[in-house]
Amino acid sequence: MEDLRKHLMVAALDFGTTYSGYSFSIRGDWEDNPLKISNPIWMAGSRQFVSEKTPTCLLLDSNREFVAFGYDAENMWIDLLLDKEHEEYYYFERFKMNLHNNKNITSGMMLEDITGTKRLPAFHVFKLSIQYLVNHLLDLLNKRGNLVKYDEVQYVLTVPAIWTDRAKRFMRSCAEAAGIPTNNLILALEPEAASIFCQFLSTEKFKGSEPGFTMTAKGTKFMVVDLGGGTADITVHEKAANGHLKEKHRAIGNDCGGTSIDKRFLKLFEEIVGKTTMDSLKKESPLAYIDLVREFESVKRTIKTETKTKVTMAIPVVALETACQKVHNKNLQSLFAASSYSTEIKVAQDKIRINVEVFNKMFLPSVDSVISLMREIFRNKSLKDVTHLLMVGGFSDCQLMQDAVRKAFPEKRIIIPEEAGLSVLKGAVLFGHDPEYIQSRIMRCSYGVKTNVPWHEQKYDRKHYAVMEGEERCDNIFSLIVAKDESVEAGMLVKKSFFTPYKHQNKMDIMVYVSEETTPGYVDDDRCSLLCEPTITFSDTCEDRRWVDVEFILGNTEIGLNAHDRKSGKAISAKINLF
Repeated sequence: MEDLRKHLMVAALDFGTTYSGYSFSIRGDWEDNPLKISNPIWMAGSRQFVSEKTPTCLLLDSNREFVAFGYDAENMWIDLLLDKEHEEYYYFERFKMNLHNNKNITSGMMLEDITGTKRLPAFHVFKLSIQYLVNHLLDLLNKRGNLVKYDEVQYVLTVPAIWTDRAKRFMRSCAEAAGIPTNNLILALEPEAASIFCQFLSTEKFKGSEPGFTMTAKGTKFMVVDLGGGTADITVHEKAANGHLKEKHRAIGNDCGGTSIDKRFLKLFEEIVGKTTMDSLKKESPLAYIDLVREFESVKRTIKTETKTKVTMAIPVVALETACQKVHNKNLQSLFAASSYSTEIKVAQDKIRINVEVFNKMFLPSVDSVISLMREIFRNKSLKDVTHLLMVGGFSDCQLMQDAVRKAFPEKRIIIPEEAGLSVLKGAVLFGHDPEYIQSRIMRCSYGVKTNVPWHEQKYDRKHYAVMEGEERCDNIFSLIVAKDESVEAGMLVKKSFFTPYKHQNKMDIMVYVSEETTPGYVDDDRCSLLCEPTITFSDTCEDRRWVDVEFILGNTEIGLNAHDRKSGKAISAKINLF
């Protein structure tokens, strides 16, 4: 960790489901005032407003080359649609969730663009997006006269804590391909970053904190509820005596972020006008489709609990009428009137009026899912003394969500920082300056290696019987490295020893597995899967059995590995490759 503190500047990249951005601070400024963190202002084009983040959308030309990202990509895509010149372009948005939903992430994984008719490798799309954020940062620094060399910047890339190791490694690989040097990049877990940021805030910067409350007191326990556009990430932290944080419950969550509500709105429209109509709208009038989604997003953000009657929102009525006539030979009004929502949703010229109960119902599955996750954590008896719930992330600004949490946990104090949507980004900068801020973490799964042991007829399953170099062995044994729910100090080393079963081996593949069980038996158990196969390469071979001592580095945001030849004591080339 010492080398990380030599960087002159830390820059954090928050690559979100709906919005992305970056923040940075100079080391000298951080030492004087940790909250002196800068971030760019993004101009939202024709909308005439400024934002501290930009939409996560990417526009590429027919040669798959970069054209624009964020608001620029959004505005250029709309212009291409209006001019009917969009067919040769690729437009991607909200593609981060593919890394959460796909359990078999590979370097060749493909992404569909917004039209659903064209595909490109996900690696290419993520790489170009990260590359844009890095270049935007460097251009901004150049304009400000900040003479910081490329290798003097410590980059921090935020990822959900609930992501798999493969998803995290995929993001790292994309960032490295985008030009960030391997040794200049660390990953930050989003709820941890938000929690770190809140340690530096005064009581006045929190909504809901009582007089005298402080998050910096030793022994203070609090739940972190990070609600983003795509995922919900929930964990519990405790303030340690040295000022650092200890994780007290492994991060849990799912895809119940803000965009899950958008999906339900589109599903509701499909129920009324039909999926074929919505597919036609998306294909024939993509600009109208985008307008419909954007309008719902806008209305969704402003809904209040005290709204009593109806919610009004604009719709692209002309394009919808055309699609309805084409598919059903009926007008939009008649399809709404014939639907099961005929009394709850009314069409009024270029708007729809939605009964507030129907509108709020679209939030319920996401709200209920978050509440359920929180209750799951509170079933742990050791966490009964957690009295404060820290809500961060853009979806935490939703009043319906806040009120539901208050109702579900009336005995708990809900606290929300003023900059809930930027808490992850700014906290990631602080983490980059001091990566040791998280003292310990709870393991989300069990890690182990595939090994073999001397055969014992009464002890092992016969299907794993094997003969190796004349010896009876039991193969496919899950040799535990660390167990699920175990508390691990950051950077903890776990040593395992392996030997070459065959003569003159020039390499050794170590098969690392993960399991949802606390004490798995075999690597082919149902809840067990192969994580990676680190290869250890020998510079020479020998006749004798060769022992290798391997150190697994645990408790950080990424798993690491070192290897040494026992006989010579020399370090051996070893690399964890998840693809």
